[in-house]
Amino acid sequence: MPDTLKEELRQIIIEVTEVEEIPEDTPFTDLGIDSMMAIEIVADVEKNYDVVIEEEELAELIHLNAVYDKVKEKLA
Repeated sequence: MPDTLKEELRQIIIEVTEVEEIPEDTPFTDLGIDSMMAIEIVADVEKNYDVVIEEEELAELIHLNAVYDKVKEKLA
């Protein structure tokens, strides 16, 4: 059964980056996602889920699973 949160996060990333396929563990840099796109992704995630991701946490968000884990942690 697919995880709804993970799929929602995948859609946010796809919308921001226009990358059609976002594998769970592929580093964003390998997908051509730069720091400006990453900031936009984080802003959208914060807005959609009413969470705050601290600046020092940004470096941890290197792929979809890392974003998912961080958002899940923040929502707990």
